Amino acid sequence: MTDRLSRIPWQALWIALAVIWGSSFLLMKLGLEALHPMQIATARVAIAAATLAALAAASRTRLPSDARTWGLLAVCSLFLTALPFTAFVVAETRISSAAAGLANAITPISTVLFALLLLPSDRLTSRKLAAVLLGLVGVVLIAQPWTAESGPDLLGFGIAVLGAASYGVGWTLNRRLLGRTEVPGLAHPTALMITGLPMTLAALLVWSSVEGWSPVAVHGPAASLPLALAAVVALGAIGTGVAYILQFEVVRAVGPTVAATVTYLIPVVAVLLGVLVLGERLGVWQIAGAAIVIGAGILVGQRPRTPAVATP
Repeated sequence: MTDRLSRIPWQALWIALAVIWGSSFLLMKLGLEALHPMQIATARVAIAAATLAALAAASRTRLPSDARTWGLLAVCSLFLTALPFTAFVVAETRISSAAAGLANAITPISTVLFALLLLPSDRLTSRKLAAVLLGLVGVVLIAQPWTAESGPDLLGFGIAVLGAASYGVGWTLNRRLLGRTEVPGLAHPTALMITGLPMTLAALLVWSSVEGWSPVAVHGPAASLPLALAAVVALGAIGTGVAYILQFEVVRAVGPTVAATVTYLIPVVAVLLGVLVLGERLGVWQIAGAAIVIGAGILVGQRPRTPAVATP
């Protein structure tokens, strides 16, 4: 599979990745028609883990063999799979898929912010400070705390922002904890999903036990169940499993900096699908805030220019 993908222009893979990840917010909303949020989060991780494990086995990719590496991967997985996958789908019980997609735009900002806090090598520059402040202004505009009518549910939007921020924590911890540990190719996302599955499964069992419902119960009209299940399968197999394959191909082709720019297009796709498919609507302040957050992400992702050295 990877050999075939390597023949495709990276720009096409980049666009496909943005569409796949952007559509995940629509798929979560469709899943909620008949399933509980924890059922969706757990099934997403389980299906993604099975998909990636099968692809890793087919490509003869070796998973880590020592307990220490698995432990560090589990710490990263908490913030890269279990927490964000749960937070976003729980948030969508209170806000639109478009609003959840806009919250995801804060990921680059949170990554820089937590890198400054957790990585001694990262230093605060005027550009990073401006980007973080702009991002926070954009989030406030999207949330519109001054009105309860046109803005999204504050608690729901806050949970979505928590999910986006957890990505920043996860990738920063990944750099700090696994910077000197080689987890090549598919082994990395596969191990993340495998270690994330017990976390979401435990949360599902505890949640269902507290509220008194079966982990396999249907939480909506029976007629909605086939579409909900199809959405969750697509979310796990394609939106999480195949998407990681595409991401690695783009990184291998053009490097992580260019590959990370896909983050700017994901909210746009999420909003378009929410409006066109689900009939969702966004206010002027939300659109303006989203533009500011995306602009802040672009600003923080730019590398500082190296001054030219004059030659005699």
